[in-house]
Amino acid sequence: MDTKAFKRSLQQSENYYRKGFGHEEEAAGAMKSAYHSDLIQQLRENNYTLTRGEVTIRLAEAFGFCWGVERAVAIAYETRTHFPSERIWITNEIIHNPSVNRDMEEMQIEYIPVEAGQKDFSVVEKGDVVILPAFGASVQEMKLLNDKGCTIVDTTCPWVTKVWNSVEKHKKGDHTSIIHGKYKHEETVATSSFAGKYLVVLNLQEAEYVCNYILNGGNRDEFLAKFSKASSAGFDPDRDLERVGIANQTTMLKSETEQIGKLLERTMMKKYGPDKLNQHFLAFNTICDATQERQDAMLKIVGDKLDLMVVVGGYNSSNTTQLQQISVDRQIPSYHIDSAERILPGNRIEHKPLYQQLEIAENWLPAGEAVIGITSGASTPDKVVEEVIEKIFQMKAAVVAV
Repeated sequence: MDTKAFKRSLQQSENYYRKGFGHEEEAAGAMKSAYHSDLIQQLRENNYTLTRGEVTIRLAEAFGFCWGVERAVAIAYETRTHFPSERIWITNEIIHNPSVNRDMEEMQIEYIPVEAGQKDFSVVEKGDVVILPAFGASVQEMKLLNDKGCTIVDTTCPWVTKVWNSVEKHKKGDHTSIIHGKYKHEETVATSSFAGKYLVVLNLQEAEYVCNYILNGGNRDEFLAKFSKASSAGFDPDRDLERVGIANQTTMLKSETEQIGKLLERTMMKKYGPDKLNQHFLAFNTICDATQERQDAMLKIVGDKLDLMVVVGGYNSSNTTQLQQISVDRQIPSYHIDSAERILPGNRIEHKPLYQQLEIAENWLPAGEAVIGITSGASTPDKVVEEVIEKIFQMKAAVVAV
């Protein structure tokens, strides 16, 4: 399928919407009521610092809702206002935040059911309204919905579509797209659907494995087994790694994406020579500004003297995981939670260590004065962060009382 031509055709359809419906005031009012926090505003105005009793909260200077997420949620609110009685679906979670997704359900916006790991689009009928989330949707899903005669409301973040445009350019030049991301993540699934040949690498270690194969060859069967779920159909490492382009899932760690890009560039230069580099390697800047800002703010705050760090966000949120990674790399005691409900009585906290399952930590709040860093992923409302901070103040006061 000519994905570029299809996308252009879809965007010209009378059943396709990329912007809101003129209900901005209603959406803004509903979102302020649901997600705004006076406490967070107070922190912003007080140099991102607040002390109560023995606790000093240090809030990262960039955190929470990014523009793309706020835009997607606002359009979802507008969609329900504009289509008050129609059946409305979302192809995936609108964003990776449990409280926001509960709000969607309360507005009777339904999620496409998943059976045995596959979405069941048979429930969607002609005339239904279908929202594509901030992460986007695969071109195959878009075509299926368009063929069904659905009204499509596309909230895909412009930074994600920028990556799609990059892999289209890779495809045009017969380059394989090396995508830094998680092959199961909705955004990477969507990006790879616009690519021709592609290979998804999770981290620098996997990129080094690929580059070593480019330079020295290796066990082809081992390579194919390693990337069996993370490569395009019929991928052949002996043929499809001669010309490559770098792309990324926008929520990945910026520094690692840059490292992978430089590694690929050096590898292709060594393999083919500087004079032929441009024939064998393509790079476009697709690192999301908001992701970069939140990671930079995290790097700044972990440079301060902190007793511990709390990272607030959905457990399936990739950008939140990357923030947690920064804290862990600096050996700061760090707790990733998705809501204030994870802070339990008796100085306990139910949290998710990096790349592990949920566990409960005992005596996580230290005795005496404590400086606690706080940040949140790009899908986390200020209101949720406020609830976490208030719960920390409450729990620390209880610890002191005991």
